[in-house]
Amino acid sequence: MIITSTKNDRIKNIVKLRNRRDRDRQKLMIIEGYRSLFRASNNMTQVTEFYYCPDFFIGSNEQALIDLYEERGAKIIEVTKPVFEKISYRDRPEGLLGIAPYFTKELDELELEESPFLVVAQAIEKPGNLGTIIRSTDGTGADGLILCDKCTDLFNPNVITASTGILFALPVVETSTEECLKYLKENNISILSATPSAETLYTDVDMTGPVAVIVGTEQYGLTDEWLKESTINVKIPMLGQADSLNVATATTLLLYEAVRQRQKKARKNG
Repeated sequence: MIITSTKNDRIKNIVKLRNRRDRDRQKLMIIEGYRSLFRASNNMTQVTEFYYCPDFFIGSNEQALIDLYEERGAKIIEVTKPVFEKISYRDRPEGLLGIAPYFTKELDELELEESPFLVVAQAIEKPGNLGTIIRSTDGTGADGLILCDKCTDLFNPNVITASTGILFALPVVETSTEECLKYLKENNISILSATPSAETLYTDVDMTGPVAVIVGTEQYGLTDEWLKESTINVKIPMLGQADSLNVATATTLLLYEAVRQRQKKARKNG
C-alpha cells in the first residue's frame, strides 16, 4: 500500500494523535525515528501500523527494521514525501513512524532488587525533561521510574523522542503521591527528596541502601506532602546567581551520585 494523499483517513488520524485528548481517547501513541522504533522492537513493543518514506532515510538499516515489524504483524504502509511531512512530529524526519497502543504498569509489578533504587518524579511539566529523566533512570540502572500527579503525558511523542525510545525499556508507573508514599513505606524504602531549601548536600547522605530519589516540578519543586514525609531532604549546591538546576539535570546528578556510592560499596565488599 502506498498513500499519496494527505487527506487519507489514516493520515488524518495520525495528525489527530498529536493531540493528547485524541491519544487518550484512542489509547494510541506515535513512535517516530529509527532509534525509538529500534528500541521499541528490542523490547517487544507492539506496533500495529508502520509508515515509511524512503526519501527521508538517512542510513542503510531502515529496511531491516521495516521487515522486522512486518514479520511481527504490523501493517506496513509506504507514503510519499508530502504525506510523511504531514504526519511527522520532527523537524528532521527520518522517514519512519509507528503507531502503538498504550501500555501500563502497576506499582506491585515493579521488580525490586535486594536494595531497591527508584526514581520518583512529581508533576513534571515539560516533555523534554521527562524524556531525559527516563534516560537517566535507565542509564543508572534504577529499578524503575514512578510518575506522581502527572502533568506531561507519558506518551507525548516528544517524551518518546527525548528518551530515545528508552521509555520502552524502562519500568514506568503512573500513580498518585498518596499511593506512592504508601508503597515506599510498605517496602521500607528511604525517601530522599531534592529541594533547594534543604540544608544537607546530596553528596553527604548515604544512598547505598533502599532509596527512592524524589524530584518535583520545574517551577515549584516538591509539594509539602513529600517534604514532610521524606526520610531526608537534600540540595545541590548552587554557587552562582541561579537558585536551582533544570529538573532533568538535577535528577541526573542525584542518580549518578547514588551509582558512585553503590559501586564504591560493592568494590569494598567485593
